[in-house]
Amino acid sequence: MLPQVVNDGLTLDFEEVIEPSKNYKLIPDKDRCVGFVDELEAMKQAIFLMLSVERYDHIIYTWNFGAEFKDLFGKPVTYVASEVQRRIREALLQDDRINEVDSFAVTTKKNKVHVQYTAHTIYGEITAEKEVEY
Repeated sequence: MLPQVVNDGLTLDFEEVIEPSKNYKLIPDKDRCVGFVDELEAMKQAIFLMLSVERYDHIIYTWNFGAEFKDLFGKPVTYVASEVQRRIREALLQDDRINEVDSFAVTTKKNKVHVQYTAHTIYGEITAEKEVEY
């Protein structure tokens, strides 16, 4: 159906509805799904999944899902430390529920870069971390 045209422009003949974020609750250390999570807890889980899946490697996920970390292996630590921030931000902003990712704190230990960051979602702020090997 086409929108109706009125004098002041187009009027919308549909309503945008935000779907609930209810999802299965994952327990990664026990390899289990038990119960459900919603809103902020669902966002924490979604962020964990987005940064745990390598983008373009799995056919079940769209090309907009996941992060690109595996090509950082073997690169200089200064490059990895700066690039990992951009890649985390790029991966998370694919989700419409995430408005901004900032407050990055990067530390390096042996052959790992540890990143802490804050994701601002429609449900609230989430402080999370990710460790990337280089």
